[in-house]
Amino acid sequence: MIRSRAVRARAGLALLLSGALLAGCGLTSGSPMVDDVQPGTVGRGRPLEGAKLTVTSKEFTEQLVLGAIMGIAFQAAGASVLDRTGIQGSIGAREAVKSGDADAMYEYTGTSWITYLGNSEPIVDPQEQWEAVREADKANGITWLPPARLNNTYALAVNPATEKKYGIKNLSQVAELSKRDPGAVTLCVESEFASRQDGLPGMQKKYGMNIPASNIKKMDGGIVYTELSSGRSCAFGEVFTTDGRIKALDLTVLDDDKNFFPNYNVAPEINTKALEKYPAIPEVLAPITAKLDNAIAQELNSKVAVQGQDPHTVALEWMLAEGFVKD
Repeated sequence: MIRSRAVRARAGLALLLSGALLAGCGLTSGSPMVDDVQPGTVGRGRPLEGAKLTVTSKEFTEQLVLGAIMGIAFQAAGASVLDRTGIQGSIGAREAVKSGDADAMYEYTGTSWITYLGNSEPIVDPQEQWEAVREADKANGITWLPPARLNNTYALAVNPATEKKYGIKNLSQVAELSKRDPGAVTLCVESEFASRQDGLPGMQKKYGMNIPASNIKKMDGGIVYTELSSGRSCAFGEVFTTDGRIKALDLTVLDDDKNFFPNYNVAPEINTKALEKYPAIPEVLAPITAKLDNAIAQELNSKVAVQGQDPHTVALEWMLAEGFVKD
């Protein structure tokens, strides 16, 4: 799986355990990033010359790539970077930035709003969601920089044969099909998605779907993608919108035309004291964040999760190809 949402459902418990997680997640270790890079379109004038920054991330593919991208950008701008990416679970990496054990990471607005800040209702507009998170996290000593278009949220997808057969482009059309021909709408989903209010139950209610239980197949997240691709078990399947297997398996993500699923836009989350000490951080990261979208994330994630490439290598090659840094 590229990503798990289980931590959100256990937010209260996770917060209680955050101290224990910090003690056991390796935040006192790490290794220097040693990429031999020079400024490209980012880092000109080396505005972080002499800075010592620690970058962290969670442990799943996308986060490892984003953590490496951030660290490479800081190096190009002149900083010495300690690599503490790959912290298991959401809470450990978040608490590292909050406490100052780490200086920065790429985080998701929806994760912060729901899991860390304890809200139950997401905000539909992605910009308003980011603004609400930014304002709320000021009290936690965390500053959020502007978000990317990259939005790693839930979605339904179809394979080319199903898309051609029904001509479906969005979830409202799935709802119409479920009423017109109930047997046509078969779903492959993870067990968690099947029970979450921001998953299948809420989606059915929002769109007026009534999919028979016999048409819903629960399985491991990785199997969802292969079954959806083959069409053996289901015509529609639950996916994460930036998963590399979407592109690799030629799946099409259906438009959430009623904006049901929460926004999980990625944005730099910076320890406020570190930002005050190194005020050039926003200008270094801004062009990179502005470039990130779902298509790029799918491509980079696919190179790691499907092709087996190293996340740091994938990040570096992308930074070089985009001209953000030079060899």
